[in-house]
Amino acid sequence: MMKRPYHALAGLTAGALAAVGLAVPAAHAADGVANDLIISEYVEGSSNNKALEFANLTANPIDLGAGGYAVKMYFNGGVTPGLTVNLTGTVAAGEVHVLAQGSASATVLAAADQLNSGSWFNGDDAIVLEKAGVVIDSLGQVGFDPGTEWGTGLTSTADNTLRRNASVCSGDTNTADSFDPAAQWTGFAVDTFDGLGAHTADCEAGDGDGGGDPGDGGGDPGTGPTCDTAVATIGSVQGSGTASPVVGSTRTVRGTVVGDFQVGGFNGYYLQDAGDGDAATSDGLFIYAPGGADVNAGDVLTVTGTVSEFFNMTQITASQVIPCATGAVLPAATTLELPATDAQREALEGMRVTLPQSLAVLEYFNYGRYGEIALGTERQFQPTAVYAPGSAEAIELAAANARGRITLDDGRSNQNPDPLRHPNGDPFSLENTLRGGDLVTGLTGVLDYRNNAYKIQPTEAASYQRANPRGEAPEVAGTTTVASFNVLNYFTTLNARGANTAAEFERQEAKIVDAISRIDADIVGLIEIENNGGTALNALVAALNEEMGAGTYAGIDTGELGTDEITTALIYKPASVVPVGAHAVLDASVDPRFDTTRNRPALAQTFEPVGGGDDVTVVVNHLKSKGSACAGDPDRGDGQGNCNGTRTVAAQALADWLATEPTGADAGRELIIGDLNAYDKEDPITALRNAGYTDLLREFVGEFAYSYVFDGQLGYLDHGLAGASLLEDVTGAAEWAINADEPTILDYNTEFKSAGQVSSWYAPDAYRSSDHDPVIVGLDLTVPDTTAPELTVTADPSVVFPPNNKWRTVAVDIAASDDSGEVEVELTDTASTGAKAEVRVVDGDVQVKAVRGATYTLTYTATDPSGNATSASVTIRVVP
Repeated sequence: MMKRPYHALAGLTAGALAAVGLAVPAAHAADGVANDLIISEYVEGSSNNKALEFANLTANPIDLGAGGYAVKMYFNGGVTPGLTVNLTGTVAAGEVHVLAQGSASATVLAAADQLNSGSWFNGDDAIVLEKAGVVIDSLGQVGFDPGTEWGTGLTSTADNTLRRNASVCSGDTNTADSFDPAAQWTGFAVDTFDGLGAHTADCEAGDGDGGGDPGDGGGDPGTGPTCDTAVATIGSVQGSGTASPVVGSTRTVRGTVVGDFQVGGFNGYYLQDAGDGDAATSDGLFIYAPGGADVNAGDVLTVTGTVSEFFNMTQITASQVIPCATGAVLPAATTLELPATDAQREALEGMRVTLPQSLAVLEYFNYGRYGEIALGTERQFQPTAVYAPGSAEAIELAAANARGRITLDDGRSNQNPDPLRHPNGDPFSLENTLRGGDLVTGLTGVLDYRNNAYKIQPTEAASYQRANPRGEAPEVAGTTTVASFNVLNYFTTLNARGANTAAEFERQEAKIVDAISRIDADIVGLIEIENNGGTALNALVAALNEEMGAGTYAGIDTGELGTDEITTALIYKPASVVPVGAHAVLDASVDPRFDTTRNRPALAQTFEPVGGGDDVTVVVNHLKSKGSACAGDPDRGDGQGNCNGTRTVAAQALADWLATEPTGADAGRELIIGDLNAYDKEDPITALRNAGYTDLLREFVGEFAYSYVFDGQLGYLDHGLAGASLLEDVTGAAEWAINADEPTILDYNTEFKSAGQVSSWYAPDAYRSSDHDPVIVGLDLTVPDTTAPELTVTADPSVVFPPNNKWRTVAVDIAASDDSGEVEVELTDTASTGAKAEVRVVDGDVQVKAVRGATYTLTYTATDPSGNATSASVTIRVVP
């Protein structure tokens, strides 16, 4: 397994380091164990998520087995080890070895080099690393039980990840002394695994024996290169491929600083020269110089150091830095236009670039944690939300999405930056927020490659346009509205899957209540509410009624549904609709295809309007997610993710179950809602369409409807599917974009935020109340009107005299009424008898010719709003 190497300023004496402005490493331990193997990371996560990382600080590989390296764990203040693990394998110079508990999560296991399934440490247990029986490092205090942990907060040994500080270059052999992790360690929240398998150490590499020849790579800077020395072009260091052709060698380059990122974790800057005339080789390069002399954009430097590939980013670790000029004009930014291939981006790695296009904000999941935003030429859609899974079109769309996007970083590697940088250069705030679909134009910075992605490290502010403003809940017409809302782990049990504290719960509930009250639906299907026998459901109903008025909502009492911690639920407005009969539940006991060890049970309830009308059976679902694996049902690589077969047979079982009329209502009157964890072109939705259900978002919103964003790509996992006989009653369907388009940092959580951010980024409103957008469906459930209107017609005069053959106006009095509303009346027929008898309408008035003995019959028709019609006639005679 390739490991991320630590940064070592190898081969330099302390004097040489000081001469070039770099940090002098910590002193070696007196007992000669410096620069050997140290414990570099400690993971004390949830359940069995436990791991230890060991870094090789020597200049040579370490054979762990031959060297007699072992880890000993002392439990509960014991003085004899409760578990001993002999380390095996070889650790290359500058690399790490990860030992993990054998039942840890897949993420931890993926980083592991060695597993052990014994009983591992907790936060109050000491850990000792030995070499041939000699202690070379330790964590904790042997023979002492601190109760729960050493340290406090994040920098404690309980429920945290601890990473050894880069300045620590030797082990702690004093196992009996009091232990304070804050002295040498940086803490991270429980189940933080993103650094496991990588360690940064600012140390002088030894020879594996506790000391070592410092080598001859440093020396007096006065005898080395100067500002007039001929140097290598940066392009020759970068090369035309994905890796430098001179990795491991020492090179001297000269260029202008185009991006200074010495603060914030990068510990370096980008240097760009005049170029070598080869468009395939980049003219920019990252200079890694932790603790080095301060530089600024526009400084011209001559830098000597070792070339390496740091996670596939070419860089030089500086051993000598000579300032040559200040205030130089920066090289012109090279235009980078998307879409762009990896080869095109690689040719600009480390260079100052500008993107002139207006780029849409795609993804912001890592924005608050790492300051990253994904941008693209236009908003991108999940391939299986547009094309059939595995089709050539879907494959090409996935490739086009990759070419058409890039990550905007913030020039920092530290987590949870404060202040958080907005693309416009100002700090992020509720007044200076962002949304998916907004536009960034004129982005300028340095293009680099970090964490497996090409990124722009900005050096100036970009233009920002709010192109996707927030909107009110959509109007869907109809007499009855039904909504589907994923409430994202609304748990009254604290510190479970939802809110960790009472304060967080209050924040979470306020957002959900605001969203549901503004939707104001008559029936709401809830997804991801705690499955605790109705306690969470009743709490939410009470909060809604406190906001909207007593008795506004009531819940369907189902008790616990299934065995998962989360479930589905239904609330409704008693003033608008009434439940008809009992609810029904589909689970594995009804149909084994509906595997409720993976899917949540489906909940069905029939409702009808208060006062009468057509009924609707609302069916709330939450099918198996795509993320975690299902044994025997893996990701097939067609874009549908894990467990697609599980979801598909569940959808088939759902359709078959509903055909049996489980609530007693007629089949075909169902509205299937909820999080089906399938985009609209995927197999589960196809199965439901094949069973006669109509996709309402596709019908009323169109191909590019969305309720969810994942990896910067849009689609809808949240559905409204109408049965055949219900379809004619549907008046509209829409999603309300209050969550998918909003940055995660606006949610209720207080983790990974500073105290100021916790208060200033929060608002008790609907925005980011969940990660899914609610779906709203309108229905007209009124009973069809079949009663014809009443109509009477009289004429004045009804007898015309004298019979003088002249035109005579007749006033027709019409009386029409209907309970359903306004009635339209029109003259639909005229008939006459007698020679030369005539009738006409002039300016709306009826006129007849006074021909002796003639008769005239006028017929009027009244039509109500439902199309029911009544006709009535009146007769007019002329005296003989």
